Amino acid sequence: MPRFLLSAFRCQPIRFLGLLTAVAGGFLFSACDKKGGTKDWNTPGSAPPPPTAPAAVPQPSPAPPPPAVPEPAKPTANTDWPESHEPTTSGLRFITYNVENWLTMDREIERKKIPSAPKPEKERDAAARIVSRHQPDVLGICEIGTPDDLKDLQARLKAAGLDLPHSHYTGGNDETRHLGLLSRFPITTTHKPEKLDYQLNGTTYGMNRGIMDATIEARGKTYRFVGVHLKSQREVEEGDQAQMRLQEAHLLRGHVDSILAANPNERLIVYGDFNDNWGTPPLKAVVGTYGSPTYLTAIRAKDRVGVHWTHYWEIRDSYSRLDYITVSQALRKETEFDRCQIIDPKDWNDASDHRPVMAHFR
Repeated sequence: MPRFLLSAFRCQPIRFLGLLTAVAGGFLFSACDKKGGTKDWNTPGSAPPPPTAPAAVPQPSPAPPPPAVPEPAKPTANTDWPESHEPTTSGLRFITYNVENWLTMDREIERKKIPSAPKPEKERDAAARIVSRHQPDVLGICEIGTPDDLKDLQARLKAAGLDLPHSHYTGGNDETRHLGLLSRFPITTTHKPEKLDYQLNGTTYGMNRGIMDATIEARGKTYRFVGVHLKSQREVEEGDQAQMRLQEAHLLRGHVDSILAANPNERLIVYGDFNDNWGTPPLKAVVGTYGSPTYLTAIRAKDRVGVHWTHYWEIRDSYSRLDYITVSQALRKETEFDRCQIIDPKDWNDASDHRPVMAHFR
């Protein structure tokens, strides 16, 4: 094909047949003229240039455009959330945090195996720094070791500008990992659940980390904190890890039911590392029957870019939502859901494999 025809076809394919009929009379237009064509077509509000000759052959109907494919929904950013908070003057601010093995254990540090090593100094300082930036009134902790480890965290928080002088420490069958609670306000009472064991395939098991239960008086209101760290997703020789976690969730739910049966108006906060995702049997067991007076509402917190994960499992290279704060119906109306968030500092991974979850109550 001659180059001028190829050029015309390439730049104005719609009128190519018309061009063939007009070429004998001279080239009346040039579709690739530097002053015309393409620029005019892209100018808003401009119309395409009129054809210079009638089409000799009827044009086929253009193919219908492909159906539009909706773009996937993008996370909603909330850049208004501050990276730090001032101490509260009303209501209550609460953080739940798995501080990842704040205890003495065999570790591998910089590719060297070190027996009976404490949590590295860098990680402990990072965790205390992250928490202190947000000035919680109450801090619920998973994976704390001994009472001295809890005191160590308490001291580092105070050195970083957060004084939580009141504490409670408890655990279950796991002699290594425990639960801790630190508070700005006095802890008035603590409770131990009546039942912390279950039957599975004819074997009796005890709840690994137990159940934290402590009541706090703050600014004329009473808040009851019930915290857990349910069975991990790691396989164990003793039994099926998923079934063990589900049985522990039932034990937690039984304790919640006993609390709400005694006082339906309890300002109850059930929190911790549930080690499972939303909608799974353990989570359903914990929150109870939707619409019932004893249903626990989960705070579906997000980070500043609108995502929900709280845990990174390096071995599997997976991100999951494992950490939750749920509230009773009496406390739901006092929960500021739009201010609740997953804390997402750049240095989160320096401290733990979990990110903290924060709730605000009026």
